[in-house]
Amino acid sequence: MTGCKRVLVIVHTVTYGKRLRDVVSLLEADFRVQVLFTAPPHEFGGGVAQFLQELGSVVLPWNEAVRMDFDLALTAGPRRVEEVRAPVITLPHGANYLKRLVGVGTGVSGSYVFGLGRPDLVPGGRALPAAVVVPHRDDLRALARSCPEALPVAAVVGDPAHDRIVASLPLRETYRRALGLRNGQKLIAVTSTWGPRSLFARIEMLLPLLSGEITRNGEHRMALLVHPNVWAAHGAWQVRAWLARCEHLGVGLVPPEADWRAVLIAADWIIGDHGSVTLYGTLTGAPILLAAAPEQEINPDSPAAALAVTAPALSAAHPLSEQLSYAAAEYRREDYAPIASRITSEPGGFNRNMRRLMYRTLGLGQPAYEPVTRPLAAPDPLPLPVSPGPLDSGDVEVTTYRAPLG
Repeated sequence: MTGCKRVLVIVHTVTYGKRLRDVVSLLEADFRVQVLFTAPPHEFGGGVAQFLQELGSVVLPWNEAVRMDFDLALTAGPRRVEEVRAPVITLPHGANYLKRLVGVGTGVSGSYVFGLGRPDLVPGGRALPAAVVVPHRDDLRALARSCPEALPVAAVVGDPAHDRIVASLPLRETYRRALGLRNGQKLIAVTSTWGPRSLFARIEMLLPLLSGEITRNGEHRMALLVHPNVWAAHGAWQVRAWLARCEHLGVGLVPPEADWRAVLIAADWIIGDHGSVTLYGTLTGAPILLAAAPEQEINPDSPAAALAVTAPALSAAHPLSEQLSYAAAEYRREDYAPIASRITSEPGGFNRNMRRLMYRTLGLGQPAYEPVTRPLAAPDPLPLPVSPGPLDSGDVEVTTYRAPLG
């Protein structure tokens, strides 16, 4: 198409790509707009090429993309975005702005909230983005502390994953059937972010607890959701090798390209850490157990900090069945509602607000129809557990995991 406005989608990692896929869907069916994708070099960029290929998108090599002019660029991460010749809209890649970083080597003293700090928004003193998307009005306080010059371009837009999860909650039984759960069977979703303080960094110690008596009686299934950065840093073969006994132990390993949101909705319990997926679990009504919540990594003003002092902590010293029963008995939806409400101050409004922001930046009028929030597609079935047995020559033992740094 000639005469189109050109939009560049910058996909550093699979995690960023998943978030941006929801955003660019708001440009569908508009013949005035051409969307192109690019992938900057990134240490967690493994899997991005396959992700973009499955989208069927036009992918520009990074060194070509930075020599071209675009009418808009969308990004969920800061790396090398200042090289792009376009008005840039930045978005969080997960729930809220949960993590803080110590400003070592960045020219920033102390710590700052990742995604809202000056190193992320004006690296090297470059020009401000056209817009900085925040999901909640309270995030403006963190922005005022870490990069006050960005306040004039901040836009309180909302959270796409929040809205799609809420829209999909009525389909819970559909998702449970798609996953292969029998009537009465319970699902435990185990969710991990990445890094040396994540749940997965302790997986060797936790795996016997997670896959002990609770899954052997057939009344429970377990799904393990590991952050795509872990898969990217170590490779799919290595992650599967570390967890090769999961099938025998009744744990279903969900691949990084799968949509975790339907699995979360289907869960009866959630065991997680300080990552976004665990926080989104507060929307589902499932009791939550925290296996890791490192204070030094959590933005103290974020809902993750509130969750860390509300959800009970998982203990390796007690049977999992007892802890699940305790979490269910102690769970009160009203305790978690304020945490869930802190994910976004624009519930149900992301599509409307984000589309308005993009079209204003493009200098185009919006399409004359309401941007509907679609329910999530049904997930693929969980792998069936295999009866425990001795290792044969083709099996790989679970070995020690070394968490990627960064």
